[in-house]
Amino acid sequence: MTGIPVEHLLIFSALMFFIGMYGFLTRKNLVTMLIGIELMLNAVNINLVVIDRFVYPKQTDGLFFAMFVIAVAAAEAAVAIAIFINLYRNIRSVDVEKVNEMKY
Repeated sequence: MTGIPVEHLLIFSALMFFIGMYGFLTRKNLVTMLIGIELMLNAVNINLVVIDRFVYPKQTDGLFFAMFVIAVAAAEAAVAIAIFINLYRNIRSVDVEKVNEMKY
């Protein structure tokens, strides 16, 4: 079988996951934090597809799990963007530190 070795794909997925984690943990802007979360979820999808392809080549379980993760990520992004819009309307910023200034 020719193609990209499984080790390269798993290393790429791990790097993408840690880049997303770094982006989530070090940024103060809510939008860039959301991008970090999306990177982590995409790294998980790559892992699911790679493991499905190389461990169970005749089954499609990993692909269905990946589609489920994509659906959850889309719903999460929609809800997060709605929250960001409301935060921006109230405090005119998407900075994480200014969210504490909101009053109930």
